This record gives sequence, structure tokens and C-alpha cells, in this order.
Amino acid sequence: MASLALASTLLKCCRIGAVVTKSPWSSRVFVPATRHFQAHSRKEASNASETASQATKQGINEAKNVGQDVKNKAASVSQKTKEAAGEVSKVAQDVTEKAKQTIQDAWGSVKDTSQRLRTKFQEKPRNPRNL
Repeated sequence: MASLALASTLLKCCRIGAVVTKSPWSSRVFVPATRHFQAHSRKEASNASETASQATKQGINEAKNVGQDVKNKAASVSQKTKEAAGEVSKVAQDVTEKAKQTIQDAWGSVKDTSQRLRTKFQEKPRNPRNL
């Protein structure tokens, strides 16, 4: 009778994917087969792998977007720097022209003053009191 019960139990276990083993605590222990759990583990691992793959792709896309933004901002800063350098160059050229004009005006004034002094001293006799 016990062997018949054992045989029918083994047949049932084979159908549902379980085995009967001996354990130090009990003479008969019902242990489910690992294939069922392995299938779940594989599905979970596949899902985890897919999730990790999607997260990696998203991270790569975000890194690309950040890189593109940095590139665009650098190009914008570069263009603004070029424009500012052009403006500085124009201002420096204007200042140079104004300084040149001021020096020419001052030199002309010096020439006029010295010419007037020559003329004045040439017309009048030299008298130490008039100086």
C-alpha cells in the first residue's frame, strides 16, 4: 500500500514538476522542481535586462542631448565673443582716430602759437621790458 501511494505520488509529482526527496528532518519532503522557478527567473532576468537596456538607451540619448546643448551654447558664446571683439575693435579704432585728431589739433595750435610769437617778435624791436 505504501509503495502504491509512493508510485502515485511520484506520477503526480512528475506531472506538476515536483520531486520527492528525503530530508534529515522528515522521511518524505515535497520539493517543487526548479524548472518552474527557473522559468520565472529567466523572465524576470529578461525583463530586468530589457529595463536596463531601455534605461541605458535613455541615458545615452540624454547625454547626447546635453552634449548637443553644450555644443550649441559654446557656438553661441563663440559667436557673441566674435561680435564683441568686432565691437571692441571698432571702438578702439574710433578712439585711435579721435586721439590722432586731438594730437593733430594740438600740434596745429602749437604751430599757430609759435608762428604768432615769431611774427610778434619780428615786428617789434627787442626790448627786455616787453618780454
